[in-house]
Amino acid sequence: MPAVGMPTGSSNKEYPGKLTPFVTVTCIVAAMGGLIFGYDIGISGGVTSMDPFLLKFFPSVYHKKNIEVSTSKYCQYDSQVLTMFTSSLYLAALLSSLVASSVTRRFGRKLSMFFGGLLFLIGALVNGFAQNVLMLIIGRILLGFGIGFANQSVPIYLSEMAPYKYRGALSVGFQLSITIGILIANILNYFFAKLGRLGWRLSLGGAMVPALIITIGSLVLPDTPNSMIERGAREAAKVHLKRIRGVEDVDEEFNDLVAASEASKQVKNPWGNLLNKKYRPQLSMAIFIPSFQQFTGINAIMFYAPVLFSSVGFKDDASLMSAVITGIVNVLGTIVSIIAVDKLGRRALFLQGGLQMLICQIGVAIAIGAKFGIDGNPGELPKWYAIVVVMFICAYVAAFSWSWGPLAWLVTSEIFPLEIRSAAQSVNVAVNMLFTFLIAQIFLTMLCHMKFGLFIFFAFFVVVMTFFVYFMLPETKGIPIEEISTVWKSHPYWSRFVENDDKKDGIEIGRRN
Repeated sequence: MPAVGMPTGSSNKEYPGKLTPFVTVTCIVAAMGGLIFGYDIGISGGVTSMDPFLLKFFPSVYHKKNIEVSTSKYCQYDSQVLTMFTSSLYLAALLSSLVASSVTRRFGRKLSMFFGGLLFLIGALVNGFAQNVLMLIIGRILLGFGIGFANQSVPIYLSEMAPYKYRGALSVGFQLSITIGILIANILNYFFAKLGRLGWRLSLGGAMVPALIITIGSLVLPDTPNSMIERGAREAAKVHLKRIRGVEDVDEEFNDLVAASEASKQVKNPWGNLLNKKYRPQLSMAIFIPSFQQFTGINAIMFYAPVLFSSVGFKDDASLMSAVITGIVNVLGTIVSIIAVDKLGRRALFLQGGLQMLICQIGVAIAIGAKFGIDGNPGELPKWYAIVVVMFICAYVAAFSWSWGPLAWLVTSEIFPLEIRSAAQSVNVAVNMLFTFLIAQIFLTMLCHMKFGLFIFFAFFVVVMTFFVYFMLPETKGIPIEEISTVWKSHPYWSRFVENDDKKDGIEIGRRN
């Protein structure tokens, strides 16, 4: 039995092929689907810190922030209606991701991406012209429907198009687009905030641009060989596979894709099939990894970075600029992941990132707690103290951006066999959106009541998830996507589910024969 927590995946197959310019460009275009998710994460926090926006839609929050001097810094943004503006999107994304599974499986990855871009485009228009809170929420729900479709289909598309040796780097492109979207949103918020009443409308309406990119991009992208085979176009799929691999000898990979497709067709109900014992490892990862990703606390910081910095004593311009700085760090850290993920492996980045995030969250808790105490009314922060807080948060964001940020999407998109891939990815996205919704909805209330202890709360979960990766997640680096199920058979814990169920399947086949 291999040592607990050690990389256990292995595969004897090495499909011929290279990283062609065609695949590179295709994956870059597809990965831009992450822009809509990132833009929304970055834009919402900046908009909710703009006084004209608060005055029009949330006057009670504006009053607490600017007029009630006695209000604790921790509590000045505590409003369930305000957080519903942010979190309603993720509840909608949860629901749409379940519908997107059937669209992705039956009609291909491209159509799901197209629907995602189109719905996001309509939502951006509604929000940009919003006249009341109801219009804001309706716009956010449409944005959420778009994100649900895009987040369900884009990671699958990337993992299927990429050569297995470069799957990690190309798939992380999705997370890179998310971070670029966050950075662009933060920069636009900084400049638009200076335009008064027009600023928030430009910020929200600007979501039309990334929406158009994925909508138009989905129309020009080729479909994946896996999806073409799944829908019966085998000859065209083989020709396409030769083009994207840049070699003529694709028989072994093509035959494996066909075999996987045949196996998937035997599954009449992929949702019910997810509950089979042999898929217990994949289902567990589809639940635990996205939920753990949200309990790192990253979206609490990214959603509300300007609000958070404002709450801890930064002035409005300074808080928006601090959010821009963390956005830049986020992009650079993701580039590090692209370079390192296929060299160092998934586990090494997960573990290192977890340790660094833990240290930084404890540092932020100490720094804020020492200055603000329990009442949260310290007056103005000294410049050097503000810099210390920003440095801790930047180091935390950097660790997340090369570990739990990209790898949570990468690992969960590459471990599912074809017969459950669309359904399992929908579970992954739905769980991610569920916990994103919960964190977005309760973060400001938690900040008000838990104060600096909130960062200790997230630090506890970082410890739990780091141990989870060490003991439960095998290494998947360098394994062809249709061979990746082998990693569970040699894992000290998961093998008992996979091997026992395989033996049971063998007995059933023998009886039928």
